[in-house]
Amino acid sequence: MLCLTPPPPLFDFIQSLFDNKVVGKTKKDPNRLSVERIYQKKTQLEHILLRPDTYIGSVEPVTQQLWVYDENVGMNCRDVTFVPGLYKIFDEILVNAADNKQRDKTMSCIKVNIDAENNSISVWNNGKGIPVVEHKVEKVYVPALIFGQLLTSSNYDDDQKKVTGGRNGYGAKLCNIFSNKFTVETACKESKKTFKQTWYDNMGRAGEHKIRSFEGDEFTCITFQPDLSKFKMQTLDKDTVAIMTRRAYDIAGATKGVRVFLNGKRLPVTSFRNYVDLYLKDKVDELGSPLIVVHEVVNERWEVCLTMSEKGFQQVSFVNSIATTKGGRHADYVADQVTSKIIEVVKRKNKAGVIVKPFQVKNHMWIFVNCLIENPTFDSQTKENMTLQQKNFGSTCPLSDKFIKQANSCGIVESIMNWVKFKAQTQLNKKCSAVKHTKIKGVPKLDDANDAGGKNSNGCTLILTEGDSAKTLAVSGLGVVGRDRYGVFPLRGKMLNVREASHKQIMDNAEINNVIKIMGLQYKKNYSDPESLKSLRYGKLMIMTDQDLDGSHIKGLLINFIHHNWPSLLRHNFLEEFITPIIKATNKKQELPFYSIPEFNEWKDVQPNIKSWKIKYYKGLGTSTSKEAKEYFSDMQRHRIPFKYAGPADDEAITLAFSKKKIEERKEWLTSFMVNRRQRREHNLPEPSHTTFCLFSLSYNDFVNKELVMFSNSDNERSLPCLVDGLKPGQRKVLYCCFKRNDKREVKVAQLAGSVAEMSAYHHGEVSLMMTIIGLAQNFVGSNNLNLLQPQGQFGTRLHGGKDSASPRYIFTMLSPLARLLFPSVDDNLLKYNYDDNQRVEPEWYIPIIPTVLVNGADGIGTGWASRIPNFDIREIVSNLHRMLNGEEPLPMLPSYKGFKGTIDQLMTNQYMNSGEVAIIDSTTIEISELPVKTWTQTYKENVLEPMLNGTEKVQALITDYKEYHTDTTVRFVVKMTEERLMEAEAAGLHKVFKLQQSLTCNSMVLFDHVGSLKKYEFVQDVLKDFFDLRMKYYVLRKDWLAGMLGAESAKLTNQARFILEKIQGTLVIENKPKKQLILMLTEMGYDSDPVKAWKEAQEKDKTVEEMGDDDDEEEVKDEATTGPDYNYLLNMPMWYLTKEKKEELCKQRDAKMTELNTLEKKSPADLWKEDLAAFTEELERVEEKDRQNANMPVVKGKAGRGKVVKVKQETMPTPQGRRVIPRITSTMKAEATRKAVVKKGKKASASSGNFLSLICSSVSFYFGSYLYIYMLYILDDVILRGIILNRLLTLSSPPDAKQPSIMEALSKPKPASKTATKKIPSFDSSDSAGSSSAPSKAAPAKRKAQDSDDSDRSSDDLMSRIKGRKSTFKMKAWDDETFQMSDEEAVAPRSKAVRPKKPVAYKFDSDSDEDF
Repeated sequence: MLCLTPPPPLFDFIQSLFDNKVVGKTKKDPNRLSVERIYQKKTQLEHILLRPDTYIGSVEPVTQQLWVYDENVGMNCRDVTFVPGLYKIFDEILVNAADNKQRDKTMSCIKVNIDAENNSISVWNNGKGIPVVEHKVEKVYVPALIFGQLLTSSNYDDDQKKVTGGRNGYGAKLCNIFSNKFTVETACKESKKTFKQTWYDNMGRAGEHKIRSFEGDEFTCITFQPDLSKFKMQTLDKDTVAIMTRRAYDIAGATKGVRVFLNGKRLPVTSFRNYVDLYLKDKVDELGSPLIVVHEVVNERWEVCLTMSEKGFQQVSFVNSIATTKGGRHADYVADQVTSKIIEVVKRKNKAGVIVKPFQVKNHMWIFVNCLIENPTFDSQTKENMTLQQKNFGSTCPLSDKFIKQANSCGIVESIMNWVKFKAQTQLNKKCSAVKHTKIKGVPKLDDANDAGGKNSNGCTLILTEGDSAKTLAVSGLGVVGRDRYGVFPLRGKMLNVREASHKQIMDNAEINNVIKIMGLQYKKNYSDPESLKSLRYGKLMIMTDQDLDGSHIKGLLINFIHHNWPSLLRHNFLEEFITPIIKATNKKQELPFYSIPEFNEWKDVQPNIKSWKIKYYKGLGTSTSKEAKEYFSDMQRHRIPFKYAGPADDEAITLAFSKKKIEERKEWLTSFMVNRRQRREHNLPEPSHTTFCLFSLSYNDFVNKELVMFSNSDNERSLPCLVDGLKPGQRKVLYCCFKRNDKREVKVAQLAGSVAEMSAYHHGEVSLMMTIIGLAQNFVGSNNLNLLQPQGQFGTRLHGGKDSASPRYIFTMLSPLARLLFPSVDDNLLKYNYDDNQRVEPEWYIPIIPTVLVNGADGIGTGWASRIPNFDIREIVSNLHRMLNGEEPLPMLPSYKGFKGTIDQLMTNQYMNSGEVAIIDSTTIEISELPVKTWTQTYKENVLEPMLNGTEKVQALITDYKEYHTDTTVRFVVKMTEERLMEAEAAGLHKVFKLQQSLTCNSMVLFDHVGSLKKYEFVQDVLKDFFDLRMKYYVLRKDWLAGMLGAESAKLTNQARFILEKIQGTLVIENKPKKQLILMLTEMGYDSDPVKAWKEAQEKDKTVEEMGDDDDEEEVKDEATTGPDYNYLLNMPMWYLTKEKKEELCKQRDAKMTELNTLEKKSPADLWKEDLAAFTEELERVEEKDRQNANMPVVKGKAGRGKVVKVKQETMPTPQGRRVIPRITSTMKAEATRKAVVKKGKKASASSGNFLSLICSSVSFYFGSYLYIYMLYILDDVILRGIILNRLLTLSSPPDAKQPSIMEALSKPKPASKTATKKIPSFDSSDSAGSSSAPSKAAPAKRKAQDSDDSDRSSDDLMSRIKGRKSTFKMKAWDDETFQMSDEEAVAPRSKAVRPKKPVAYKFDSDSDEDF
C-alpha cells in the first residue's frame, strides 16, 4: 500500500507557509570556524616564532651522541640532551665572528663568554667593525638594519664568490628573535663612531641606539639572553654548555691565525693539527700504540688530517668555520681520494681474494677536513650537511703522493687486512664447512657408502680417485668388499694448492667444497680429540691415483690440503693410499705383480729365461681390467698403505714441498736429490724409484723425500732446457721422431703429433705436443733465431706473438735443411737412449755442433727454479767457437734476435736494454718502425697507443690519431700529436714515453747439465765453455767410433772380396755341407765373424760395462761365447756377386774405406768440428739467401704467360725523411740496474761497500781524476763494485752535454751534406797485466744495431767490432774476461742507406738522469 502522506516536519513547514507564519532562524554551530580564522596572514616575525623548526631546527629537547667538550675529560663523544634550536642561534653568532676573519685578515681574536647562571652569552671579535652610517634607502643605521630587520644580509650577490658561512640573511636575526634581550655593539674606524643598540622581547621592541665618537681598535660584540621558555628550558644546563664549549674549540682550530678566549681564558689550540689531537687523546690502535695522524696543508683553502677508525667511518669537518656534523660532499671528496689509493694497496695485499668495496675501506677511516668553499649550499638552515657539487667549490684538494704514502702506513691498511682475514674466515666457515648428514645432495658423481653419516661412519672409507676411469676401476673392486663401508668420488685433475691459494680460489673451487661436504668437515676445526672424529661422515680418506709421478703429485696436494686446514687429522692415521702393480710378469698361468721398479729389476737379474716371460707395464689405473680390480680389492692388506704421522719432521716436509716461503729450502732439497742421483750414476748404482720405500706403512716425511721429490725433479726436467741441446723433453721427442721418419715431404702438424706420441711414448695431451711442434717452426722476430722445423702455412706472426697460428689440421711442416747439419747423424751412435715401457725412445740429449740454447734462448718455470736466456747471434757463437778451438778466450756477446731492427745496449753485466725504433717526421708526427723484442704489434696497439689516444679519467689523451701501415713481418705506426705534446714527449724521451724500451737480463740462466743436475750460470761465456768441453769430448768419441767403424767395414769388404775370389778359383767349396761344418771351415780358413756386427756389439758391451758392474760383464762375455761366429754377411750374398766385376767393386770400396780411415786418423777432433761448422755456415748462407728471395713478393703470371713482379707498397716502409731518435741509456738506468742486481743477489755487503766506495769516489775525484778509478778497476774482483767504479769513470770521462735543440729548431735547420758527426771519446782498457788506460779512440759503446737481411755481417774476423756497434774503424786486440771497454757516449746508428739516407740526430740533455722525466 503506497503512502502519500508527507513527513510531519515537512508538513508543518508547508502548513506555516499557508498560514503566513515566519520560519525561525537555524541555530549557529559554536565549533564551526570562520573563514577569517581558517585563513590567516602572519608577519615574518610571527611566522618564525610560530614555526621555529623551519628556521632553527627543533625547539624540543633531543638526545644524541655528539662530540662535546667536558671540562675534566676534554673532547668526549657521549649522549647529550640539548635543544637544537638553541645550539643553532648560538652557532650563527659564532660563525659570524669567524666570517669576519675572511673580510679582515688582520683580525686576531675572538672572545666567547657563557654565563649560565645569568643566562647571558656574548661573542666579541676584533675584526673590521660594521659601518656606522645611515642606509640611504632604508633610512636606518647599518647595524640596526643587519641585526634588527629580517631578510637583510651582505651575502645576496651570488656573482660575488665568498667563503663565509652566512648566506640567506636569517642567522643573527634568528638569535635576536629567540632572545629576551639582544645587544649589538660595534666600532668602525672609517666612520670613527661606535654603535650600540638593544632589542627586547623577541625583537618585538627596539631600544634607542647610541652613537658616540670613537678612536681606537675596531670590534664587534654581540650579547644576548636566549628566551629559554621558547626552548622549554629553565637554565643553560651542563650539556648545552658543553656543546657550546666544543664550538668555541672548533673555531679555535678551524680559523687560522685567531686566538680564541672562552670565559676569559685562552683556549690551548693554535692550529687545526692541535685541534685534531683533542679527539685522539688516549686513543690507541689494535696493538695498543697511539694512533698515527697523517696531516697535510694542501693549499690555503684545504687542510686535511687522517687516521684510523675503529667505529666505522668518522668525519669532523668544517666549511667556512661551520661545523658540518653530518659531513657532505666536501668530506666525500677527500675521503674518496684516499679510498681509491688505499684500495689499490689492499688489492695487492689481499691474498684471500675477498672483494673489498670502497665503503668498506671508508669504514676504517677517520678524516678531519677544514676547508673554505665559495658560496656553499646546505640541505637546511641548520647547515649540518654541505650539498654543493665539487665542481663549484672554487678550489681543489689534490692530496700529495707523500700524504697517500703516509696514509698507507698509518694503520688503516693493516686494519682493513685484519677485517679481510676475519671476513674470509667467516665466509669459509659458512661455505666450506659441512654438517654430518646421512645423505648428501648436489654431488652427482659421488657413490656414497651406505653407512656414511650414520652410527658406523667412523669405520667408513672414502676413496678419492684420479678421474672417472679410476672411479670405474674402484667401483668394480667394491663388488668384492661391499658398498656399506666404502664410498668413491672422482677428482678432476689436480687439486688446488690451498696453502698459497686466495680466499676466492678456495670459495670457488668445486672439488674442495665437494670433498669437505662429503667428509662432513668443519673448516679449520681442531680434531685432536678422537671423539671429534665421530662428527665426520667418513673415518678415513683413501687416495687412489696412477703409479706415475703425476699421481704422486696428486697425493701430495691432497695431503697438503688436509695438513693446511686440519693438521690434527694426520695424527689419527686419517689418510691412506691404494697402490696397484706397476709391472706384471706373466709366464703361462703364472703371474707375478711388482710394485716397484727395483723390485722388478732384482727379480729379472736372477731369471735364467727372462725372454719367456711377458712383461706388461701399468702406469695408469686405466690399464687394469675389472677382473684385476677385483683381485686388488680382495687383498686389501697388500694394496692399502696407511700414512703414519712420525712427528714434527712430517710437518716440516709437507711445508717444504708446498709453501712459497720455502723456495730456497726447496732448491736445496732438489739439489741434494740431484747430487745423490749423480753419485749413483758415477758408481753405477740403480736409479732411485718413487716406490722404493716400505710398502706396509709410510710416513709423510718419506713420501715427500722419496716419492714427491721425483715429481718435483721431473717437473723441472719438463720445464727447464738442457745445456747440451737447449731442448726440453717434449721438443726432444719431436726432433727424435722427425729424425726417425726422415720425411722428404711436408707432413701435417696434427699427423706428426700422432707419430711423436707413438714413437716416443709421449704421455701428455696432444694439444700441448702440437703447440710444441708449432713453436719449433716459428721464425718471426722474437721467436727462434734458427727454427729446426720449416713452417708451411700460418704458424703465427709478430702481430700476436705466435698466438695467431692456424689449426694444426691445416698447417704442414718438415725438418729444416740445417737440422741434420746442426745435429749430425753420426753422433746419434754416441748417445744414450731412454727406455719407456720397454720401448727405446729419444736420447737423454742430442749433441749439436753449436750451443742451441744460446741460439734460440730459453724460457721455463719449474719447481724452485726458473730459467730465462735471451737469443744470441749464430755467427758470433760460431766465431767464438773458432776462437776457443784456436786456444783463445771467447768474447762477450750481446743478445741478438733475427730480423730485429732495434738496438740492444748493455747496462751492466748481464743487464741489457732493448729499444725499438722511432723517428720524427715533422713537428706533429712521429713514426714507430720497430718495437722492443717480444712486444707484439697488436698488444702494443691495445695497451699503449689506444690509452694514449682515448685518455683516462686521470690522464689526458697524449696523441690525436695514429695510422697503421705494418705487415706480418714489419712494424710501422704513424702517430699524430700536437706540437706542444710532441715537444714535451721529446724532452722526456720518446722511447720512454711510448714504452719502446724493455730490459733483458741473463740473471736466471738455469740449465740441466749433461749428467742431469741443475746448474746456474753467471755468464754466457760459462755456458759456452761448458758446452765446448763436452762437445770436444764427443768429437774425440766420434773420431774413435768412426775409426772403428771404418776399420770394421774395411775388414768386411776384404772378407767378402776374398770369399768371392776363392769361390771363383774353386779353393772354397760350400755346396752340400752341413751348416756347422761350413762355419767351422770358414773359421779355420781365417774368415772373420761379421766385423761390423762384432764391432757394434763390442760398443754396446762397453756401454753396458759402464752401466753395469763387473759381475754382469762376465756374464755377458759368457753369453757372447755361446752364440758363435756370424758368417751371414758372406753366405747371404746373392749369386750374381760371384763375378769379377763385383769383386773389383768390393776391392775399390775397401780401398776407399781405408783411404777415408787414413784421412780420419790425420785429423784432430778440432778439425772435425771445424769441418762441421764450415758446412753448417755454408748451408746457413744458402738458407738465408733463399729466405731473402722468398721475402720478395712472388711473380704473378699474366694471360700471355709473361710475369710481372708485384712490388711492396712504400707506405709499409719507414719514411726516408724522418729523423731517427737515438735511444737514451742514462746513468740512472745503469744505477737502477746495479741496484736491482745487488738486491736480487742479496749482496748487502757489496751494496754497503758500493755506497762507501761512491762516497770515497765523490771525495777524491777532484784531486785524483780518473787515475784512481782505473787503479780500482785493476785491483777489485767484485763485479758489482767494478760496475759502480766504471759508471763513475764514464761520468768523469764524458764531455759536457750540449744544449738540446728543440724540435722546431731541428726541423727548421737546412739539411747538411752527408757527413757523419762523430766525437772522439776516451776508451778505458784495463787488464790484469797492466792498469793503464789506452789512448782515446773512436769506439762505440756495448751496443748492437740489428742488421737488415741484405746487410748481414757474414764474416767473423772482427767479432768485437760487431758486438760493440758494427761501426768500428779499428781492429780491436784480443781481450780477456776482466777487460772493460765501455763508453757512456751514444753511437750514431743510422738506418740502412736504402731506407733513410740522411744524418741521424742524437738528442742531448743537460743531465743523463731520469729525474726530469
